[in-house]
Amino acid sequence: MKKMTIFLTVLLLLLGCSKKDEVKAVQTEKTVEIKTEGEGAKVFFTKDISGEGVMRIYEMIADSVRGNVALKTHFGESGNKNYLKADLSKPLVQKLGATYVETNVLYGGKRGKTESHIKLAKDHGFDFAPIDILESEGEKEIPVKGLKHFDKVVIGEHMDRYDTFILFSHFKGHGMAGFGGAIKNVSMGFGTPRGKRAMHARQRPLSDIDKCIKCGLCKEECPENAIEIGDVVVIDPYKCSGCGKCASLCPTDALFIEKQGTEIFMEKLVEYVKGIDENYHMVYINVLANISKSCDCMGSAPAPFTEDIGIVAGTDIVAVEKASLDLVNRATGHEDTFEHVNHISGNRQIEYAAELGLGTENYVLVDIDK
Repeated sequence: MKKMTIFLTVLLLLLGCSKKDEVKAVQTEKTVEIKTEGEGAKVFFTKDISGEGVMRIYEMIADSVRGNVALKTHFGESGNKNYLKADLSKPLVQKLGATYVETNVLYGGKRGKTESHIKLAKDHGFDFAPIDILESEGEKEIPVKGLKHFDKVVIGEHMDRYDTFILFSHFKGHGMAGFGGAIKNVSMGFGTPRGKRAMHARQRPLSDIDKCIKCGLCKEECPENAIEIGDVVVIDPYKCSGCGKCASLCPTDALFIEKQGTEIFMEKLVEYVKGIDENYHMVYINVLANISKSCDCMGSAPAPFTEDIGIVAGTDIVAVEKASLDLVNRATGHEDTFEHVNHISGNRQIEYAAELGLGTENYVLVDIDK
């Protein structure tokens, strides 16, 4: 009877607990220090996650916004419930007369083609402002120098239509980058499908057959139909795009990306930001809500693992990302929350961005609610 009780307890923990419960169950006593005065890049914060809250925090960076404005957000994969809903950015977009901008994804599905991508966006409530798929009429290459992985970045030619880009980013987990925020929104968000393939290149998942429970989630979610499940999980290398969805969803970590591969992937993201940052003017708003382990490209994203935190904004992408990460770590009590939930630390994104001169990790958090 005792053995049966233990078995049922473990089964319930594996199948019934949300990630939110899991994080809290092992929460540490570590306190994350967040500087609120002194020298450093200013990052603004509010707990008010609403259209009104977005408007208030936007006013803190409004002086840096000029000309024809585009707002870059993620319209949400079909079936996803965690993406930032249209009502959150609607007041800002309408005030500025801005255009929503996006690029098509590397894999198939509704977000893979311009017409169906725009229809999905409108079905998700983004039907009150123009939508521009940036590479719908072609792409352009921007040469970059002195980087490890790229000598050019490939973006949509429509980017030249705009004077300011507001990166309206959902800060949450990511199966290959640890977390996804403004850096990923710029890189994968502005990179065309050809650019996305270059960033994902050679980042193929590995499998541990001893951990596989043959639940089928990986096969169900794979956008390239690259996975077959028999005695073992088989990933077709000629079909796999390296998107990492399968590794992100696997409940037993039977599918995973090697650490070296994930750090190279993060560096590639940052190098794309570098190429874009040198040619286009951007400001950043990160929303820390519905924070799950997975990105909004998942049709079956898991439940959030912590409470909603707030919104941060600034003109320094490194400072905004660092503040966002610190706030999540403070909320969960973990030194590295995303390493805990995804077994991948996203810190390399911030470190490498600072190394490339994209900004500073030294910031001052200004709470506009006080």
